Amino acid sequence: MSRKRKPMPSAAIRATVDTLNHDGRGVARIDGKATFIEGALPGEEVDFILVARHKRYDEGRVSDVLRAAPERVAPHCAHFGLCGGCSLQHLRADAQIAMKQQILLNDLHYIGDVTPEDILPPLTGPHWGYRRRARLGAKFVEKKQAMLVGFREKRSAYLADLSRCEVLHPRVGQNLQALRELLRGLDGYQRIPQVEVAAGDQAIGLVFRHLDPLSEHDLAALRAFGEQRDFYIYLQAAGPDSVLPLWPENPRLSYRLPEFDVELEFRPTDFTQVNGDINGAMVKRALELLDLRGDERVLDLFCGLGNFTLPIARRAAWVTGVDGDAQLVARARDNARRNGIENAEFHAADLDDVASMWPWAARGFDKILLDPPRTGALEVVRRIAKLGAARIVYVSCNPATFARDAAELVHQHGYRLRQAGVMDMFPHTTHVECIALFERG
Repeated sequence: MSRKRKPMPSAAIRATVDTLNHDGRGVARIDGKATFIEGALPGEEVDFILVARHKRYDEGRVSDVLRAAPERVAPHCAHFGLCGGCSLQHLRADAQIAMKQQILLNDLHYIGDVTPEDILPPLTGPHWGYRRRARLGAKFVEKKQAMLVGFREKRSAYLADLSRCEVLHPRVGQNLQALRELLRGLDGYQRIPQVEVAAGDQAIGLVFRHLDPLSEHDLAALRAFGEQRDFYIYLQAAGPDSVLPLWPENPRLSYRLPEFDVELEFRPTDFTQVNGDINGAMVKRALELLDLRGDERVLDLFCGLGNFTLPIARRAAWVTGVDGDAQLVARARDNARRNGIENAEFHAADLDDVASMWPWAARGFDKILLDPPRTGALEVVRRIAKLGAARIVYVSCNPATFARDAAELVHQHGYRLRQAGVMDMFPHTTHVECIALFERG
């Protein structure tokens, strides 16, 4: 006999919020049970509506803020609360970065049993219009008779009905309506599920994913949109390898790291950092932590198209960059050649394969930098620890896996966690990016 679920109360419940969880929801305890409340901040007294019950926790949504936290601000975006792209716009910017720093320190303590000797000052930049990369969904909704372009609704698979986006590069974020109108006017408007945004310093590329071949009318309309609004237009018929330029014939996307006299070219579907300002500051800090004197051999793991490798080459005797994506490695080699850099080599290798050989490591390295994906690099850390480098700089987009890997370096291989700090790569989101320095005993 199945149990009947207890109906959720329709009346508002009053609570005092204790803290924020990792996804930016306020945490309160109701009759001893944790409740995650959308839109609530620590220290606030709120009324909320219960929206879901679970065995170990409940979920709610604020209906009224009775006593606001001093850190609460009015959200800048009209779509806040509906769109899932941002969840912290109601929290003051300095409080956002303080929250992220506390998440990093908590993960290091509770997951890694590690404490940094020094906390680096956070790297911060512009809070609006910062986003250079995005994958926007596109869909014609029959019930609304409207073409939607943008991000998903919060905790939903449905696209949010957006007219603009405040965190996207302004030339894209303030032109979502024009993009919606363009797509609605195409013959294939129901067969274009995605538009990818890739912005360089001087140009912005839009990649239109199309499930069927496009008509001549559609090709002409896309080309005209690019010419009139100064966007590079690319078409994608299948996977990333199928991306081809439509207009202009030979588009060129790039960004500069002027402090190191480096310019990196990239293709619109290549991995590049979302936030150009923070990326520049991050590269500068990484090289400061490496403390290069000009005579070192440096290893850069998960090097991508050379974002750290080429600046390192300007300050070190030799640098070896390694990545699992052979196409990015080829792009890194091209970037080194275009910048006249001859003291860098690049290799494609599956760094997660514990059985793979590392012939490029045989000559040894004085210092190491790694910037792994969200899953971290536990097996890589175990291997590089044996190389005996004096310094390791670790860049992470996931403080939990970073804390796990930090524990390995500190407790198993005798490194000290000298410094660690956060970088605000994604303002108004709960995404935490960090950088740290490890030194030998």
